[in-house]
Amino acid sequence: MKNILLGTAGHVDHGKTALIKALTGVDTDRLKEEKERGITIELGFTALTLPHGQRIGIVDVPGHERFVKNMVAGAGGIDMVLLVIAADEGVMPQTREHLDICTLLGVKEGLVALTKVDLVDDEWLSLVREDVREFLRGTFLHDAPIVPVSTVANKGIAELVSAIEERAFRVEESADTGIFRLPIDRVFTMKGFGTVVTGTVMSGKVKTGEAVEVYPGRKKARVRGLQVHNATVEEAASGQRTAVNIQGIDRDAIERGNVLGHPYTLEPSARLDVFFEYLPSAPRHLKSRTLVRFHAGTNETIARIILLDRDDIGPGDKCFAQVVPESPVIAMARDRFVVRSYSPVRTVGGGEVLDPLPRKHKRNQPDVLKEMGALLDGSEYERTAHIIRRVGLQGITIPSLSVRTGISPSGIEKILQEMYSRQEAVLWDRETQRVVSFPLYSKLQEKVIAKTGSYHERFPLRTGVSKEELRMTVGGFIDPKLFNKALLDLEKAGKLTVEKESVRLPTHRVNLQGGLAEARNEISEICLQAGLAPPTGKEILERMAGRFPDADKVLEVMLNDGILVKVGDDLYFHRDTVGKLREDYRHLLLKEGKSTPSSFKDLTGLSRKFIIPLMEYFDTTKLTIRVGGHRVLRDRQGK
Repeated sequence: MKNILLGTAGHVDHGKTALIKALTGVDTDRLKEEKERGITIELGFTALTLPHGQRIGIVDVPGHERFVKNMVAGAGGIDMVLLVIAADEGVMPQTREHLDICTLLGVKEGLVALTKVDLVDDEWLSLVREDVREFLRGTFLHDAPIVPVSTVANKGIAELVSAIEERAFRVEESADTGIFRLPIDRVFTMKGFGTVVTGTVMSGKVKTGEAVEVYPGRKKARVRGLQVHNATVEEAASGQRTAVNIQGIDRDAIERGNVLGHPYTLEPSARLDVFFEYLPSAPRHLKSRTLVRFHAGTNETIARIILLDRDDIGPGDKCFAQVVPESPVIAMARDRFVVRSYSPVRTVGGGEVLDPLPRKHKRNQPDVLKEMGALLDGSEYERTAHIIRRVGLQGITIPSLSVRTGISPSGIEKILQEMYSRQEAVLWDRETQRVVSFPLYSKLQEKVIAKTGSYHERFPLRTGVSKEELRMTVGGFIDPKLFNKALLDLEKAGKLTVEKESVRLPTHRVNLQGGLAEARNEISEICLQAGLAPPTGKEILERMAGRFPDADKVLEVMLNDGILVKVGDDLYFHRDTVGKLREDYRHLLLKEGKSTPSSFKDLTGLSRKFIIPLMEYFDTTKLTIRVGGHRVLRDRQGK
């Protein structure tokens, strides 16, 4: 069965709480002040079992204009509304405001209870019904049943229950992103249990024993117990009114407006891209950068609303905007919100979150407005592609994509598979499942090639540029994993050569001319003549000093070109010398089966200064392998 939450709405003293008591037997006014004043101040909760057996949650909201913010906190998770209108008064200011709020929050189903019919005659009742029907014209309740009831005379209650059941069948199950979120509307301490928070699970599931976090403060806790409709359960799911007993956080560290979620799945928003609807009943034009009261989930915060394509908005108009809250809020794309004026306080608009984690936009930018249009009306594929492009080369994970698109992680995975096949996205970190836009990735590769070429032009005597220097030149902000993947892919494509920590273009060759060529020839002759007892690099440079100031660069080029072989810390052998020794050493090993420093000395006539580095060199170049105190051929073929 669908999990359905019914919320009341209506003007103060129109009988909402009395009606809920008549339906369920529960008085949802629990505070002493509520009992004394006879009005609802805080949210009240109970449940109703319908004739066919389904149990639906009920949230009873205050009707007084001073407590509309509490009403908004309770209305955020409802699936259908029970609009309560007293027959003796008819439509009143909070009747209109509450209906506006439900409309802005995306409620699409409901019905009307015409209460206190015992106080009016039939003629008056007929007139009120006509007025109510006219009031509902053009709203989502235009065809809703209007049920006359009296809690005093116990009249119409059974008919109201039947109407609730009929409308409940019509409620469409809301999309579940799969990411657990419970906006907290109440927090208290229960003796023997500790901290308890309540709210309606907006999406996902939570189980007893799981780790959770209270956002935006990221306070960690663990679920000690769960209740749904006062019954203990092991799991609570999307749409269910839930009480969560958590351990690890004191009651004073949590407040209404916080959100309970799994660790590392949500991120506080410092600004939000939104589609804003300004109510036709708004009293005046709203200027860009006006301070407003921003309601999202159970949270209320002061925020500044920045209109992106105009200087002000008139009643009944709609536009794209950015909302900048004074304190961080927790939201996901496709969430609905309500805006109330700062002073005097009244509901003036609301809308839909398009991206809860955008960058700051300049106003009146056609590209920005076009992109926001795609985030509003585009397909799931298009919205995902836009968000991936928005994050740039930092990339984005699947959970973050889910938060910024309002699409479930499983839905995101299917979209990404299609994007990979179309070469529109690249998976560059399998561990974190982080992806980046393929066009941006291609531009990064182009920049890597260009910067490598520029390096060759600046330093023609150097074989290549170090990986880290190249990354910092291309962009130090680029994640090393992404950068290394770009290098690997370019190397596979034959566009780059990577040799250990050095990077070069495949076409790059160091051409030594003039004095540099003379230095190369002299160094080559020195090492060739020295045979198995070559000079150190330091000694070579000392012999070149004064005549060849760039001899160190020549030495590096000769090593990279393979003319010289560096053995140990600072011994430079000519490749011909090492090549001949390798063959002689191989024949020795094939003949005797093993070698020791002593047999190597007999072979070469060298001192220990040269023997140990050379034997270790042949180990590292995979000719030999050390076994105890001697060496044997790694491959009996000696290749």
